[in-house]
This record gives sequence, C-alpha cells and structure tokens, in this order.
Amino acid sequence: MEMKKKINLELRNRAPEEVTELVLDNCLCVNGEIEGLNDTFKELEFLSMANVELSSLARLPSLNKLRKLELSDNIISGGLEVLAEKCPNLTYLNLSGNKIKDLSTVEALQNLKNLKSLDLFNCEITNLEDYRESIFELLQQITYLDGFDQEDNEAPDSEEEDDEDGDEDDEEEEENEAGPPEGYEEEEEEEEDEDEDEDEDEDEAGSELGEGEEEVGLSYLMKEEIQDEEDDDDYVEEGEEEEEEEEGLRGEKRKRDAEDDGEEDD
Repeated sequence: MEMKKKINLELRNRAPEEVTELVLDNCLCVNGEIEGLNDTFKELEFLSMANVELSSLARLPSLNKLRKLELSDNIISGGLEVLAEKCPNLTYLNLSGNKIKDLSTVEALQNLKNLKSLDLFNCEITNLEDYRESIFELLQQITYLDGFDQEDNEAPDSEEEDDEDGDEDDEEEEENEAGPPEGYEEEEEEEEDEDEDEDEDEDEAGSELGEGEEEVGLSYLMKEEIQDEEDDDDYVEEGEEEEEEEEGLRGEKRKRDAEDDGEEDD
C-alpha cells in the first residue's frame, strides 16, 4: 500500500489536527520520500515509519509536538539535521537498521536538546571501535543508546512508563474521588453505632419480654397441674364418703336382722 493511501486509512474520518499517533509501517514511499504527511498533523506526538524504504527526511513536515519517531529498517544514510529543525522536541529516535556509518552523520543530532534515547542497532556505525563511548561523548544529552545507559542498565519499556504514569493518575483520581470528607465518614460511623445500640436495646427488650412470657406460661401450666391434683383429691374424698355411708347402712341392716331373729326365738 502506498503511504498516502495508508495515511488516509489511518485518519478514520478524523481531521489531521486531531491525530496524536500515526503508524505507517510497511508502506511504500514514492522515490524514497514521504507523501501525504504535511504540517496539518500539528498535534502528532508519535510517528512510526518502519520499513517503508525511506531514504530521505527532506520532506518531513514540521511536527513541533512530536516526541517519538520510529524510522527503523529504512535506507537513511544522512540528512539528520532536518530532525532538529522539523521535530525539535524529540525525546526518542529509532534509526536501527539504516545505512548510518560514521559519527559525523550522528553529530547532526546534537541540536536535539530533549533527546533521551537513541537506537542505532544494526547500523554499520555500531562496528566502530569504542562506539558506545564515542556516541555518549558526542551526544551528551542522551541517557540511553540502543536500549542501555552508560552503566549498561536497561532502559524501562515505554509502555511500562505509560502504565506507571497511568497508575499514578488513577491513584490520584481515586484519592480525589474517594468519597465524602473525613468528618462525614465519622458522622456516618457514629450514626451506625447509634443504630447498632438501638438494635441491641431492642434485642434485649425482646429477650426480656420473651423470658417474661416463658415465666407466665410456666406458672400458668403449674397452676393448672395443681388444680387438677386438687380436683383429683376432691374426687377421692367424695368416693370414700359414699363407701362409708354404704357400710353404715349395711351395719344398721345387720343389726335389724339380728333383732328380728331374736324376737322370733322368743
């Protein structure tokens, strides 16, 4: 795909001034130059043109807000002074896999005062003796060369840096959105404590009432049992009285019969 068509596709119905990132990797440049990229992309912060057969930066538009530029695997051999003029705020530049051979070509990057990371991996210049020391001495503003600093400490991944920044922002937002002020939380806690105390009082009152009801129920049952026992005693006493009366009648009858027999004998 030609670069101009790729740019139109990447716009996705957006105006060029709304675009902050643009990836044009693996497109074809016409005559080794950039087509379709112009000054209207004034908000662009990240531009990637890897493996597009780019040989010259002469037609690179002015991109004052551009911070990261990916130009790996092209055929660039010089003309790097254009970068300081067109992209003065670059912090990251990847020129790995290009045709850069000597230090004089890289010397043009001295004017990129904000440049912190430079990648020249797989360029012929890396075969020079004392290559790393020479580049750090030549470009004193940079911190990382080919992904490592002067003490061979690896550069942090750019995505991790973004994530860390995002996490910090999220934490700040969470703190800002953490809810009501402290006094309000204390009032809420006091209200909750009062509600808990009221619930406990109600539970205690309910338990006391329950115990009272149990006592009333038990006493009532005990009274019923006592009443039943008294009724049983009354019944037994009445039965005994009837038996005694019957025995008395029988005794009188016997006396009468005996008297009658005596009279008959006389």
